[in-house]
Amino acid sequence: MIAVPGVALGDRDVLVAVEMSTICDADVDTVHGRRATPVPLVLGHESVGRVIAIGDAGALDVSGTALRIGDRVVWSVTISCGSCDRCAAGLPQKCRTLGRYGHDRIGGHGDLTGAFGSHVQLRSGTSIVRVPETLPASVLAPAACATSTAWAALARARGDLDGAAVRIHGAGLVGLSAAAIAAELGASVEVVDPNPARRALAARFGASSISRDPDIVVETSGCAVAEAIEGVAVGGMVVLAGSALSAEPVPVHLESITRRLVTICGVEGCTGSELAEAIAFLSGRGRAYPFAEAVGEVRPLSELDDALAAASAPDAPLRIGLVPG
Repeated sequence: MIAVPGVALGDRDVLVAVEMSTICDADVDTVHGRRATPVPLVLGHESVGRVIAIGDAGALDVSGTALRIGDRVVWSVTISCGSCDRCAAGLPQKCRTLGRYGHDRIGGHGDLTGAFGSHVQLRSGTSIVRVPETLPASVLAPAACATSTAWAALARARGDLDGAAVRIHGAGLVGLSAAAIAAELGASVEVVDPNPARRALAARFGASSISRDPDIVVETSGCAVAEAIEGVAVGGMVVLAGSALSAEPVPVHLESITRRLVTICGVEGCTGSELAEAIAFLSGRGRAYPFAEAVGEVRPLSELDDALAAASAPDAPLRIGLVPG
C-alpha cells in the first residue's frame, strides 16, 4: 500500500493525517544544538491526528482493538520491538532496536516519522491510543510526551498517593500535569518554580502548599536535582523526570541518602499502558484543569521557523501549536 508517493505502508503500519502538533522543549533544544540528534530529520513528537490508511494486515490500538479509518488517535514517541529483554521487562521505551518519532534520522524507521508535517507513518511497534472527539487538540497533542511522562513519573512513586505530600520542581507542562494528577489522586501538592506567573498557573493545576517534608519529590526542570534530593522526607522517593540533557554532575551526599532511606529513580518516556492511562485522565477528571490553555498560540506549519523562534523566547507559552496549512 502506498502512503504517499514513494512511501509504502508496511503490513501493520498506519498512516495518520496530523490535526495538530505542539512544540516541545526537546524540539527547541534540538534546534539550538543542546541535544545530539542525527540529521536530516523531521522534528515533532507531540501530535494528534486521524487514521487515513492502514497496512494490509491491519493494526491494533493499545487495548488490542482493531483500528479503523477515521479513528482519532495519539501515539507513543517510541517504536518498540516487543520481544527483546527490555520490552519483556516492561521497558519498551528503552527497546534494544528503539525508534523515536521526531528524533530519528530520516530513513532509519521510515521517512514520515516527524509530527511537524501533514502526515506521520506509524510503524508496527508504536503504541496507538484512540482519543475522544470531544477533547480539544490542544489537550491531546502534548499527551504523548508531557502528560504521559508526568503520569509515568507518578506511577513510579505512586502506591497510594491519598494523603501524601508531593513537591514538584518545575512548572512546565510536565510539572503542571504531575500536579493535577497527584492532586486528583488525593495528594497535597506544592510546585516550586522561580517564575511567579508559572507558580500562579500551578495553583490552577491543583498546587497549594504542603505542611511537612514531601514523601515524593518529582524533579521536572532538570535544574533542581540537588534540592529535590535534599528536601525529600525520610523514607521518601525522588523521581527525576527532567534531566534529559547533558549537564554538570550534581553533588550528592551519599550518607544523607543512606541514613534517610531515600529512593531515587529516573523516568524518560512511558509505556503504552501509561499513555492510555494519561489519555483516560485527560478525558475524565483531568477536564477540571486548564490543559487546553497550555497551547498559548497556534500557527500554520508554513510558519514553523517563526513558531520555533517564539517557543524559544523567555516568555513563551507552555506550548505553541502547529496545524497543517
